[in-house]
Amino acid sequence: MVRERETPKQQQQVSYTVEQLVAVNPYNPDILPDLENYVNEQVSSQMYSLDANLCLLRLYQALMAMPAPDFSLCLFLIPERVQMEEQFKTLIVLSHYLETGRFRQFWDEAAKNRHIVEAVPGLNAGFEQAIQTYAIHVLSLTYQKIPRPVLAEAINIEGLSLDKFLEHQAANNGWILEKGHGRGQLIVLPRNEFNHPELKKSAADSVPLEHIT
Repeated sequence: MVRERETPKQQQQVSYTVEQLVAVNPYNPDILPDLENYVNEQVSSQMYSLDANLCLLRLYQALMAMPAPDFSLCLFLIPERVQMEEQFKTLIVLSHYLETGRFRQFWDEAAKNRHIVEAVPGLNAGFEQAIQTYAIHVLSLTYQKIPRPVLAEAINIEGLSLDKFLEHQAANNGWILEKGHGRGQLIVLPRNEFNHPELKKSAADSVPLEHIT
Protein backbone atom coordinates (compact mmCIF):
# COMPACT_ATOMS: atom_id res chain seq x y z
CA MET A 1 0.00 0.00 0.00
CA VAL A 2 1.54 3.30 -1.09
CA ARG A 3 0.31 6.85 -1.26
CA GLU A 4 1.32 9.26 -4.00
CA ARG A 5 2.11 12.79 -2.81
CA GLU A 6 2.95 15.77 -4.99
CA THR A 7 5.50 18.21 -3.64
CA PRO A 8 4.76 21.93 -4.22
CA LYS A 9 8.23 22.75 -5.46
CA GLN A 10 9.08 19.82 -7.66
CA GLN A 11 5.53 18.91 -8.71
CA GLN A 12 6.54 15.26 -8.81
CA GLN A 13 5.02 12.05 -7.52
CA VAL A 14 6.62 10.41 -4.50
CA SER A 15 5.50 7.04 -3.14
CA TYR A 16 5.17 6.41 0.59
CA THR A 17 4.56 3.00 2.12
CA VAL A 18 2.09 2.66 4.99
CA GLU A 19 4.99 1.91 7.33
CA GLN A 20 6.63 5.20 6.33
CA LEU A 21 3.40 7.13 6.87
CA VAL A 22 3.05 5.57 10.33
CA ALA A 23 6.67 6.32 11.22
CA VAL A 24 6.56 9.94 10.07
CA ASN A 25 3.10 11.03 11.17
CA PRO A 26 1.30 8.38 13.24
CA TYR A 27 -1.28 10.77 14.73
CA ASN A 28 -2.44 12.39 11.50
CA PRO A 29 -6.07 11.41 10.82
CA ASP A 30 -5.48 11.96 7.09
CA ILE A 31 -3.75 8.57 6.90
CA LEU A 32 -6.83 6.72 8.19
CA PRO A 33 -7.98 5.62 4.69
CA ASP A 34 -4.53 4.20 3.98
CA LEU A 35 -4.50 2.27 7.25
CA GLU A 36 -8.01 0.93 6.72
CA ASN A 37 -7.16 -0.26 3.21
CA TYR A 38 -3.93 -1.78 4.55
CA VAL A 39 -5.92 -4.02 6.90
CA ASN A 40 -7.62 -5.57 3.86
CA GLU A 41 -4.26 -5.98 2.15
CA GLN A 42 -2.86 -7.78 5.19
CA VAL A 43 -5.77 -10.21 5.18
CA SER A 44 -5.55 -10.95 1.46
CA SER A 45 -1.76 -11.34 1.43
CA GLN A 46 -1.52 -13.21 4.78
CA MET A 47 0.87 -10.66 6.27
CA TYR A 48 0.70 -8.70 9.52
CA SER A 49 1.89 -5.28 10.66
CA LEU A 50 1.41 -4.63 14.37
CA ASP A 51 2.65 -1.02 14.10
CA ALA A 52 0.18 -0.11 11.37
CA ASN A 53 -2.74 -1.81 13.10
CA LEU A 54 -2.00 -0.20 16.44
CA CYS A 55 -1.72 3.17 14.74
CA LEU A 56 -5.16 2.63 13.21
CA LEU A 57 -6.63 1.72 16.61
CA ARG A 58 -5.00 4.74 18.26
CA LEU A 59 -6.53 7.03 15.66
CA TYR A 60 -9.93 5.40 16.16
CA GLN A 61 -9.89 5.94 19.90
CA ALA A 62 -7.08 8.50 20.49
CA LEU A 63 -5.37 6.45 23.20
CA MET A 64 -1.74 5.78 24.02
CA ALA A 65 -1.00 2.11 24.60
CA MET A 66 0.85 0.65 27.53
CA PRO A 67 3.45 -2.04 26.66
CA ALA A 68 1.69 -5.41 26.60
CA PRO A 69 1.36 -8.59 24.51
CA ASP A 70 -0.10 -7.96 21.07
CA PHE A 71 -3.61 -9.28 21.69
CA SER A 72 -4.04 -7.41 24.97
CA LEU A 73 -2.49 -4.30 23.51
CA CYS A 74 -4.93 -4.26 20.62
CA LEU A 75 -7.81 -5.14 22.93
CA PHE A 76 -7.17 -2.15 25.17
CA LEU A 77 -7.60 0.14 22.16
CA ILE A 78 -11.01 -1.23 21.21
CA PRO A 79 -14.08 0.43 22.76
CA GLU A 80 -15.76 -1.57 25.52
CA ARG A 81 -19.08 -1.57 23.68
CA VAL A 82 -17.38 -3.34 20.77
CA GLN A 83 -15.71 -5.82 23.11
CA MET A 84 -19.16 -6.80 24.38
CA GLU A 85 -20.09 -8.17 20.96
CA GLU A 86 -20.31 -11.96 20.88
CA GLN A 87 -17.38 -12.51 18.54
CA PHE A 88 -15.09 -10.40 20.70
CA LYS A 89 -16.20 -12.28 23.81
CA THR A 90 -15.26 -15.52 22.11
CA LEU A 91 -11.83 -14.21 21.15
CA ILE A 92 -11.21 -13.06 24.71
CA VAL A 93 -12.18 -16.48 26.06
CA LEU A 94 -9.89 -18.21 23.55
CA SER A 95 -7.03 -15.91 24.49
CA HIS A 96 -7.59 -16.63 28.19
CA TYR A 97 -7.46 -20.38 27.58
CA LEU A 98 -4.14 -20.02 25.77
CA GLU A 99 -2.63 -17.74 28.41
CA THR A 100 -3.56 -20.20 31.17
CA GLY A 101 -2.46 -23.31 29.27
CA ARG A 102 -5.97 -24.79 29.08
CA PHE A 103 -5.46 -26.19 25.61
CA ARG A 104 -8.24 -28.77 25.63
CA GLN A 105 -10.77 -26.05 26.44
CA PHE A 106 -9.23 -23.88 23.74
CA TRP A 107 -9.61 -26.51 21.02
CA ASP A 108 -13.17 -27.30 22.08
CA GLU A 109 -14.17 -23.63 22.05
CA ALA A 110 -12.39 -23.00 18.75
CA ALA A 111 -14.19 -25.94 17.16
CA LYS A 112 -17.53 -24.47 18.18
CA ASN A 113 -16.61 -21.11 16.67
CA ARG A 114 -14.86 -22.04 13.43
CA HIS A 115 -16.83 -19.34 11.64
CA ILE A 116 -14.68 -16.70 13.34
CA VAL A 117 -11.48 -18.15 11.92
CA GLU A 118 -12.99 -19.06 8.58
CA ALA A 119 -14.16 -15.47 8.13
CA VAL A 120 -10.54 -14.46 7.44
CA PRO A 121 -9.31 -15.85 4.08
CA GLY A 122 -5.97 -17.61 4.30
CA LEU A 123 -5.92 -17.80 8.11
CA ASN A 124 -7.24 -21.34 8.30
CA ALA A 125 -4.11 -22.91 6.88
CA GLY A 126 -1.75 -21.54 9.51
CA PHE A 127 -4.11 -21.18 12.46
CA GLU A 128 -3.81 -24.67 13.93
CA GLN A 129 -0.08 -24.84 13.31
CA ALA A 130 0.48 -21.53 15.10
CA ILE A 131 -1.47 -22.71 18.15
CA GLN A 132 0.35 -26.04 18.16
CA THR A 133 3.70 -24.25 18.06
CA TYR A 134 2.66 -22.09 21.00
CA ALA A 135 1.40 -25.12 22.98
CA ILE A 136 4.67 -26.96 22.43
CA HIS A 137 6.60 -23.90 23.56
CA VAL A 138 4.59 -23.75 26.80
CA LEU A 139 4.93 -27.49 27.44
CA SER A 140 8.69 -27.37 26.83
CA LEU A 141 9.01 -24.83 29.65
CA THR A 142 7.31 -27.22 32.06
CA TYR A 143 8.02 -30.82 31.12
CA GLN A 144 11.18 -32.86 30.79
CA LYS A 145 9.12 -35.88 29.77
CA ILE A 146 5.55 -35.56 28.63
CA PRO A 147 2.94 -38.34 28.44
CA ARG A 148 1.60 -38.90 24.95
CA PRO A 149 -2.04 -38.17 25.98
CA VAL A 150 -1.07 -34.78 27.45
CA LEU A 151 0.74 -33.77 24.28
CA ALA A 152 -2.08 -35.06 22.07
CA GLU A 153 -4.61 -32.99 24.00
CA ALA A 154 -2.47 -29.84 23.88
CA ILE A 155 -1.84 -29.90 20.13
CA ASN A 156 -5.14 -31.54 19.14
CA ILE A 157 -3.60 -34.39 17.14
CA GLU A 158 -4.33 -38.10 17.57
CA GLY A 159 -3.58 -41.49 16.04
CA LEU A 160 -1.45 -41.85 12.93
CA SER A 161 -1.23 -38.08 12.49
CA LEU A 162 0.35 -37.83 15.93
CA ASP A 163 2.76 -40.67 15.08
CA LYS A 164 3.96 -38.79 11.99
CA PHE A 165 4.21 -35.55 13.96
CA LEU A 166 6.35 -37.22 16.64
CA GLU A 167 8.60 -38.83 14.03
CA HIS A 168 9.17 -35.42 12.46
CA GLN A 169 9.99 -33.82 15.81
CA ALA A 170 12.38 -36.66 16.68
CA ALA A 171 14.17 -36.34 13.34
CA ASN A 172 14.39 -32.54 13.24
CA ASN A 173 13.99 -31.02 16.71
CA GLY A 174 15.73 -33.36 19.13
CA TRP A 175 12.71 -35.04 20.66
CA ILE A 176 13.27 -38.55 22.04
CA LEU A 177 10.48 -41.11 21.88
CA GLU A 178 10.81 -43.56 24.75
CA LYS A 179 9.77 -47.13 24.22
CA GLY A 180 6.12 -47.60 24.89
CA HIS A 181 2.86 -47.94 23.07
CA GLY A 182 -0.32 -45.93 23.00
CA ARG A 183 -1.16 -43.85 26.05
CA GLY A 184 1.81 -45.16 27.99
CA GLN A 185 4.41 -43.61 25.71
CA LEU A 186 6.61 -40.82 27.07
CA ILE A 187 8.23 -38.12 24.96
CA VAL A 188 11.49 -36.54 26.15
CA LEU A 189 11.59 -32.86 25.24
CA PRO A 190 14.81 -30.96 24.51
CA ARG A 191 16.63 -29.65 27.55
CA ASN A 192 16.39 -25.96 28.37
CA GLU A 193 16.97 -23.77 31.41
CA PHE A 194 13.29 -23.96 32.35
CA ASN A 195 12.65 -27.70 32.31
CA HIS A 196 16.22 -28.26 33.59
CA PRO A 197 16.84 -25.39 36.04
CA GLU A 198 20.39 -26.62 36.67
CA LEU A 199 21.29 -25.35 33.20
CA LYS A 200 20.56 -21.79 34.21
CA LYS A 201 23.68 -19.96 35.31
CA SER A 202 23.41 -18.25 38.65
CA ALA A 203 24.80 -14.82 39.40
CA ALA A 204 27.52 -16.46 41.50
CA ASP A 205 28.72 -18.35 38.42
CA SER A 206 29.27 -15.23 36.38
CA VAL A 207 30.19 -12.50 38.90
CA PRO A 208 33.39 -12.92 40.95
CA LEU A 209 32.96 -12.57 44.71
CA GLU A 210 35.41 -9.68 44.90
CA HIS A 211 33.27 -7.71 42.46
CA ILE A 212 30.23 -8.20 44.66
CA THR A 213 32.06 -7.15 47.83
